[in-house]
Amino acid sequence: MSTGGTGQAEADRGETGGLRTALAGLTTRGRSFLAAGVAAAICAYVLGQSDLLRVGLLLAVLPLVCATVLYRTRYRVAGSRRLSPGRVPAGSEARVHLRMDNVSRLPTGLLMLQDRVPYVLGPRPRFVLDRVEAGGRREVSYRVRSDLRGRYPLGPLQLRLSDPFGMCELSRSFSSHDTLTVIPRVEPLPPVRLSGEAKGYGDGRQRSVALAGEDDVIPRGYRHGDDLRRVHWRSTARYGELMVRREEQPQRARCTVLLDTRGPAFEGAGPDSAFEWAVSGAASVLVHMLERGFSVRLLTDTGDSVPGEGSDGFAGAGQGSAEAAGLMMDTLAVIDHSDGTGLSRAYDVLRGGNEGLLVAFFGDLDEEQTAVAARMRRRSGGALAFVLDSETWAREAGDGAGAPERSEERLRMLREAGWTAVGVERGASLEELWRRADRDRSDVVTAGGGATGGGATVGGEGRS
Repeated sequence: MSTGGTGQAEADRGETGGLRTALAGLTTRGRSFLAAGVAAAICAYVLGQSDLLRVGLLLAVLPLVCATVLYRTRYRVAGSRRLSPGRVPAGSEARVHLRMDNVSRLPTGLLMLQDRVPYVLGPRPRFVLDRVEAGGRREVSYRVRSDLRGRYPLGPLQLRLSDPFGMCELSRSFSSHDTLTVIPRVEPLPPVRLSGEAKGYGDGRQRSVALAGEDDVIPRGYRHGDDLRRVHWRSTARYGELMVRREEQPQRARCTVLLDTRGPAFEGAGPDSAFEWAVSGAASVLVHMLERGFSVRLLTDTGDSVPGEGSDGFAGAGQGSAEAAGLMMDTLAVIDHSDGTGLSRAYDVLRGGNEGLLVAFFGDLDEEQTAVAARMRRRSGGALAFVLDSETWAREAGDGAGAPERSEERLRMLREAGWTAVGVERGASLEELWRRADRDRSDVVTAGGGATGGGATVGGEGRS
């Protein structure tokens, strides 16, 4: 499906220095004709040759007439751009459609079209368009591709007009710009069973406490319009005011995805770096959980979340699911390393309440930050951590031979705190690690004689 912004611009008639601009556009051929015409006219005057004067005037007037006509007709060309799609995963291609419309009553000459694109997206596209009839249009397209996520401006569109004799060429730029958003790669994840999602009905949803004839342990005050049959008399006598039973309210299971963006926690750059793997992994988990109906929130080590996100995150499995995924993908498309060195601000946000399932992507963790991460587990129903150790990634790349003892120690500390912690090596597949986390959690539950909390299928249709 074709999506993306469309921009259209026509020439600005307020440009100053019309004649000077037209003469500046003379080509080598046009300047040669003009110089030859002036020289012939001077010689004709000196020698008294009227025929030579006619030839000289013809040679001099022809490029001036071409420049004047071209200067006037160039304002009657309109251009537009359309992206398909406007948001594309890293490593995938998008197509840019350009359309030129001749809105004048005269045909154009030769048109040379050029669009300005960042070098990351590929070479600058150039097209040569033949004569466009009055009221006609021409459409061309080119492809762009980037292995690096980000937001890339496209434009302005530049047009070079030429007369049929090649005497003059004039350039103009359209004012419209479009933006191509390159989002992280999203890897499909299989359905697994992880603890931390509350029991409930259907794909990870949970019901709040509801009363139907029993005492409501948390009644609420009477509101105008409430049915008097719902008055809870025992609580009314206790509090001295009318209290009613709460209605049964479906409540979605929550999932918070924590992305560690600390600069010192990641080494290297480029599409194969540890940080890019973590960003792609966070995007994959967010999309996976949204598709399964979870209320999803994206959180970074700085304590920031996606602009426009509610207190419970974005709700999935609804009409706004695609829009929520788009907002989070746009945020991840431009996310970069933070200046922070710790995880304390993220912990302050998480300790405000039960966040349901917590999925974290950590970089290097020293002893202090491991302790902070361990405390995060207390405020979540279940916790899953992917730890990317720079020494491991450097060793896999052949840049070093560091021992994995420190990384294993950090993983052990997280596991003792209740995390399902998985180390990530260079080139690892998130799908395989996702399954391994499920197996590790199952082993822990089996060894402990059962889970302490409710379990649900993350991505499945079953009910625990």
